Amino acid sequence: MTFDPKPIVLEGRQVRLEPLERRHLPALVAAAQDPEIFQFFLTPPLGVEAEMGKWLEERLTNTAAGAEVGWATVRISDGRVVGATTFLDIRRANRGLEIGNTWLAKEAWRTPVNTEAKLLQLTHAFERLGAVRVQLKTDARNARSRAAIARLGAGFEGVLRRYQARYDGYVRDTAIFSLTAEEWPAAKAALQAKLAR
Repeated sequence: MTFDPKPIVLEGRQVRLEPLERRHLPALVAAAQDPEIFQFFLTPPLGVEAEMGKWLEERLTNTAAGAEVGWATVRISDGRVVGATTFLDIRRANRGLEIGNTWLAKEAWRTPVNTEAKLLQLTHAFERLGAVRVQLKTDARNARSRAAIARLGAGFEGVLRRYQARYDGYVRDTAIFSLTAEEWPAAKAALQAKLAR
């Protein structure tokens, strides 16, 4: 099994993850209108086409270089783009990657969208690509994101102090979590149980 993530459609019952393309730009901008979504993001709020365009072009450039795989998060019930997510920090020799650059429209918060999107990504990483480790990071101040990551079954590894500079010059502390291949079966079962409720 070759560990080489590539753009691919991942589809569940609630969510379809479509490889990011320029055609997604207007829908991404529409989904990104509330600045609160990006309160802890490294980039400026993406609800303005110029900012989203820069963000999208960076994802596409990194995908073409094999450094990332980016997806638009599409809600199946109405076909609307409600966010985006990415495989990044792809470490082929070590069979590891990070799920990050994830954001959702506020209307999709506290719905099954994020749970199923992560289930699709983690299943793809561990079961199709043969990952041994998947990590997730967030601003250490972002309690909502930290709780969501913990609910995935990821273990908290610690805080990387003054790890990442934001667009506004603030250098954030970053909380890091991970799941290993050995932990994945139990985490998968728990995510499937959450979605079955």
